[in-house]
Amino acid sequence: MNTTEAIPLVEMKDMSIAFGGIKAVDHASVSLYPAEVVALLGHNGAGKSTLVKILSGAYTRDAGEIRINDELATIENPRDAKAYGIETIYQTLALADNLDAAANLFLGRELRTKWGTLDDAAMEAEARKVMGRLNPRFAKFKDPVKALSGGQRQSVAIARAILFNAQILVMDEPTAALGPEETAQVADLILELKKDGIGIFLISHDIEDVFELADRVVVMKNGAIVGTAETKDVTKDEVLGMIIAGKCPAGAIAGPGAIV
Repeated sequence: MNTTEAIPLVEMKDMSIAFGGIKAVDHASVSLYPAEVVALLGHNGAGKSTLVKILSGAYTRDAGEIRINDELATIENPRDAKAYGIETIYQTLALADNLDAAANLFLGRELRTKWGTLDDAAMEAEARKVMGRLNPRFAKFKDPVKALSGGQRQSVAIARAILFNAQILVMDEPTAALGPEETAQVADLILELKKDGIGIFLISHDIEDVFELADRVVVMKNGAIVGTAETKDVTKDEVLGMIIAGKCPAGAIAGPGAIV
């Protein structure tokens, strides 16, 4: 992907945060461009989830700056993040199992009639519109989401994120515990989001998913960036070497956490 002239959707520069004296993120810098998927990789505890939680407003950084569309951003809580068009889809999805798709899409932001009652028809119409764009095969609008498959539940979570004009998505292990067919369905959803110009930070332990979906990989170890590379410029073995040993291959740009 050519990013030489584009303005990044997100720039996180020199980010640091510590918990009890332990540096969870140590001077990490990452960027994300429109219509790009950047995979954040590393062992458990490498710092990748903490880094994106700073972006989503769940944690407040100790140092560093965040720029959104080249403007300095103040993100101190999840509401701030949403105001900048940042939505996070966690592995647990945080769906209300007893409610249907439309009710989940508008949870906490319900549409109401002029009499103050819930406008179920309007919410279902909007749900059908956004789901039709994302997943045309989705038909279970009346069923509670607990009755849906894992891939369908991911569809609902993604639709909820983009319904309110998110431009930056953080996806934490979106295909975990899904079968091959549902994994392929989520991959299709991600490709549809890219077509709309949405930028995605993808946290995944599945190297096959990463090489299918990601334009770039960013590997972290012990809170620091080991290296950044265009996916096409590195092999799976080289990426595994970055994750396991912290060694940065020739096709990657070394970070402060690399072993040289």
